[in-house]
Amino acid sequence: MLSNINIKNVKVKTGDLLKLLRKRAGLTQEQLGEQLGLSRITIQNIESGKNATMDTLLKVLQHWDMLGSFYGYVDKEINNNNHESLY
Repeated sequence: MLSNINIKNVKVKTGDLLKLLRKRAGLTQEQLGEQLGLSRITIQNIESGKNATMDTLLKVLQHWDMLGSFYGYVDKEINNNNHESLY
């Protein structure tokens, strides 16, 4: 299963998650965009699995209270220092 993971698949799944969370909250793309200080087109692009900047992705994680978990994962990996190159 993990061998099938690639950047495109992660972007699509991330977009699927954003769409699920947005709909669960009863928000339109426009409303979520306003809350995040982003355009509706940016939200639409993320939900479609298109490229997002690091800042945009972090805004989304922060909005859905996932930034701490992401930070914790990154920090743990850095402190673990036993991982292979990501490239």
